[in-house]
Amino acid sequence: MERHEQSGAMPGARFVDPRVLARIGNLDLLARNVVDGFINGLHRAPHFGASIDFAEHRGYVAGDDIRRVDWRLYARTDKYYVKQYEADTNTNFAVLLDISKSMSFGSNGGVTKIEYARFLAACLAYMAHRQRDRVGIVTFDEEVVTHVPPSAKHFDVLLHTLDRAQPVRAGRLRAPLENIAEHFKRRSVVALISDLYEEPDEIVEAIKPYRFLGNDIMVFHVLDPAELDFSYREASRFQDIETGEEVPIVPESLRAQYRQLINAHIDALRTKFSEVRVDYTLVNTARPLDDALFNYLANRERMMRVR
Repeated sequence: MERHEQSGAMPGARFVDPRVLARIGNLDLLARNVVDGFINGLHRAPHFGASIDFAEHRGYVAGDDIRRVDWRLYARTDKYYVKQYEADTNTNFAVLLDISKSMSFGSNGGVTKIEYARFLAACLAYMAHRQRDRVGIVTFDEEVVTHVPPSAKHFDVLLHTLDRAQPVRAGRLRAPLENIAEHFKRRSVVALISDLYEEPDEIVEAIKPYRFLGNDIMVFHVLDPAELDFSYREASRFQDIETGEEVPIVPESLRAQYRQLINAHIDALRTKFSEVRVDYTLVNTARPLDDALFNYLANRERMMRVR
């Protein structure tokens, strides 16, 4: 299968290649290596927004108390940063992780969607934990499997939950997400990680309760490159991972139609999420984590400015 290289990769991108990450058995070590390499890359790549320093500072905006400007940092960078204390950054961050059976798919010897989702969830949680946020996680398939409420002490519990997460059953989005939404009455940053194999309207309805409760939602749509390109060559029987149903298919005759359908699905999701002010990121499991992590940082910075 053709592999798409990321153009203009940041310095440090070698730390976030999923093929490399798959050889690291410890999610804590993986998250720290990825995030530290990614942040170093940001500071060496101004076009990616080197002004984002999520650990201790944020950019000065009109109305900030000038007594909190870090003048030493200004002397080094010629830019204004405000010192950020724990009370400024402490919030709730939660991952909603789809562990339905379809997430077990992986093609051409690459990582599976659930493996990639674990990498992404661990890195996002580490970023939030490093910002002194309270972190938590919900895993679900056709129902809620695990619920770890956000806490300053739950980063290690979150990693343990990710290690144990296994795609076993078929999945649904709406029922489990609606059932757990009542636990998100305190405004939080919520990251949904899923392959989103449901009708766009159903998916939007599943996350609407979180928006109504005032939460900031980010959706990471995780797909394998074969699901995006359908670049299979030989006729064979294709099996639905969740139902076990098999269908004989000649890929060459259906490739154009399949690509049209998957692109229409992605476009519909992007449009509907935009309408309800939810940030959407399409994630290809053959690509490094740069795009998803950068979108998280950029969106998080914007969210904090409007709070």
